[in-house]
Amino acid sequence: MPAPEDWFMLSVAFTVGACIGSFLNVCIYRIPAEESVVHPRSRCPGCGTPIAWYDNLPLVSWALLRARCRSCGTAISARYPLVEAVTGAFAVLALLWFGPTPVAAVAFAFSAALVLITFIDLDHRFIPDEVSLPGILVGLATAFLPGWPVRPIDAVFGAVLGGGILWAVAWGYERMTNVEGMGFGDVKLLAMIGAFLGWQAIPGVLVIASVAGSLAGIGVMLSSGASRAGRRVVKRFGVGVLPVFAQRAARRTAIPFGPFLALGALLALYQPELTQPWHFA
Repeated sequence: MPAPEDWFMLSVAFTVGACIGSFLNVCIYRIPAEESVVHPRSRCPGCGTPIAWYDNLPLVSWALLRARCRSCGTAISARYPLVEAVTGAFAVLALLWFGPTPVAAVAFAFSAALVLITFIDLDHRFIPDEVSLPGILVGLATAFLPGWPVRPIDAVFGAVLGGGILWAVAWGYERMTNVEGMGFGDVKLLAMIGAFLGWQAIPGVLVIASVAGSLAGIGVMLSSGASRAGRRVVKRFGVGVLPVFAQRAARRTAIPFGPFLALGALLALYQPELTQPWHFA
């Protein structure tokens, strides 16, 4: 059981992480709108009233206000405390995993960037260059940090391999189908992941992302009524047309790939033996 001083450090880490999560909420809302993330200060999206500092305390204010704006009563989405709680949890995880070291700070910053990318991609189906491109440079620089488990040469190959693989997949899919199946934001995201985690992590990240994305896609298709439509097609035209129907349904079921790449990256960061079993054999 952690000592009292450890509990204090973990509490501070969570609090700092939740505060950064509050800033991530601002970024999630403003970056897609091409607004400054610094000025003006946070305001209610319903009435535009600036939010006082005591109404902007991570997690606490949302609960005290009962998820309502103090000025106009507009409902405040549970997304805001969720992002704050998740970011705070990643701060605690980085501290527990790597100790009070610069490596833990970098691991947390990487995790927070993935949280930001995930929610923007879920909302708007794009990954902002403002995060991924500087992230590639930061990942390459991190390889020179003492204690970071990725060598500089592996970080360079990781960025090239990560971006190159997804670029080839996206280019080939578009050439064969005349449909854009993957945005180039995913390409730059995987390059960023490769820069932070090295080329060795890329295969595992892609497998995890592909499997998780496929399962999510199947779930979305089933929940959207595609299964009922499929039964009607089979009943009318026979089983032979089912593959064609499934392919067309999959094309219509667009889900962002970035969150699943982020999931694979987080597993590769905190559980590398799962994504690189050959490396730890």
